[in-house]
This record gives sequence, C-alpha cells and structure tokens, in this order.
Amino acid sequence: MFDRRRKRHIFAAIREYVWPSAGWRRALAYMRHRIARIPGTSYAIAAGFACGAAVSFTPFIGLHFLLAAFLAWIIGGNILTSAMGTVIGNPWTFPFIWIAIYNIGSWLLGIPKTDDLLGQIYVTLDAHSLMDIIKSPLDVLGPFLHTILLPMFIGGLILGSIVWIILFWILEKLVREYKHKKHLRHMAAAKKRRLKSEERARSVS
Repeated sequence: MFDRRRKRHIFAAIREYVWPSAGWRRALAYMRHRIARIPGTSYAIAAGFACGAAVSFTPFIGLHFLLAAFLAWIIGGNILTSAMGTVIGNPWTFPFIWIAIYNIGSWLLGIPKTDDLLGQIYVTLDAHSLMDIIKSPLDVLGPFLHTILLPMFIGGLILGSIVWIILFWILEKLVREYKHKKHLRHMAAAKKRRLKSEERARSVS
C-alpha cells in the first residue's frame, strides 16, 4: 500500500531522512496517518513507536533498531512502529539528546562533566567504524565507559522513560480515535449499501 513504484537511490533516501523534501509538517502528518493505518491495537501501535523513541535516548548508536524491537516484543508492542519510532533520534536531534542525557546522568551520579562532550563523541565515531565498536566495544569505548557512557546511559533511562510515557499517551489516544472514526465510516458505508439494496428490492417487487 505504501511502497513506491520506483525505488529511491540510497543517497536520496538518506537526504529525505535528514531533511524531508515535503517539509517537516507534512512529513509528520504523513507519519501520523501511516502509523494510525497500521493493523493492530492502539496499544500495540503506540507502545511500539514509544519504544523506538525511548531507545533513541540511549547512547547505543547502531543498535537502536534491535533494542527497540526487543523492547516492543517484551511489552507486546508493534515491531514495525518500534522501528518507525527510532526516527526521533536523527542527525538533527542527536546532539541535543546526547547533551541532555549526559548532563542529567552526570548530575545524578555526581561525576564531573566534560566541556567538550560532542567533540569527544565525534572523534571516537570518526576514528572507528560501527563494526569496530560492535566487535570490540570495550577496546573502543572503554576509556569513556565511566566518564561518558555511564552518565549518558543513566540519563537516557530517565529521559527515555519520560518520552515513552508522553508519546504512548498521545499516540494511543490518536490511533484509538482514528480507528474508531474509521469503523464508524465503514458502518455508515455498509448501512448506505444496505439501504440501496433494500430500495432496489422494493422497486423490483
């Protein structure tokens, strides 16, 4: 239903992900309708998307899809919408997310904060590929485990939980109302068809 007739080039897909050509307002409206039309209960759809959004507040870049799917599976959420929810974490939002969860985590743990968090993160990501991090996470991220990753993880748990609650409450209500209105439209259409059928039957008789 939602597949494109012509597949976009990978670079076009990346550009569209970073900056939607139709504008953010239309992109968000499209996503809202797309989420609401996914088969499933309003709970599963909302919980899945909220899981993807919440996981985006963890420092485990490259594993967000897997973590979101696993979390959604545990609580009975929709796996597809969990992947869609990870769009909350993107090149435009990650710097703000990282700074926020790092500051919150450092404050809670009482750890002195670094003045160049983003610089250290970008240098690490530039010096190592994703496969390097997956194969030897302790070798690559070990020096930052206590000073950066642990505070970001703790802060991510706090902010991610808050984001999960807010998005679940909003989306569950929106999806439930959308499906209810859709059901009413189907009932009205069925009633209209039945009345027309009865009128034709009376006219014949």
